Amino acid sequence: MGIKSFQGKRAAPEKPQHVPMLVKDYMSTNLVTFMEHENIMDVAEKLIANKISGGCVVDENHKLIGLISEGDCMKQISDSRYYNMPMDDATVKKRMTCNVETIDGNMNIMDAAKLFIEKRFRRFPIVEYGKLVGQLSQSDVLRAASRLKANDWHP
Repeated sequence: MGIKSFQGKRAAPEKPQHVPMLVKDYMSTNLVTFMEHENIMDVAEKLIANKISGGCVVDENHKLIGLISEGDCMKQISDSRYYNMPMDDATVKKRMTCNVETIDGNMNIMDAAKLFIEKRFRRFPIVEYGKLVGQLSQSDVLRAASRLKANDWHP
């Protein structure tokens, strides 16, 4: 007669379920946005007040038309001081980046992280049906990564 175990039958170890981590789950939706007619100095003040480095430029229908950053504002201020030009007509339209690269809200957050590294961008707008719905920043990606288990990169 053989030795019997009193532990009972062992269940197979559970495989962790892979739950996709999507951009739309981590993007910011309460955005500070700008209009192209705004003065650069007003934009700079909003950036400082909201502790952000840039933001999306939208039209009256909330359609994305560009991005404006601290660097864009600094360039305008520097040029105005250097060339002794007034700042009254220094608008977002004259300094914003117009060819904006966007990402899909259904993209995996780790694929977005790779894009941040490749493109060296600080933010990616997310557009649905032509309208701005959110923005993903590098800190949003870091927040998502902090929820991952270091060993298997699954939530």
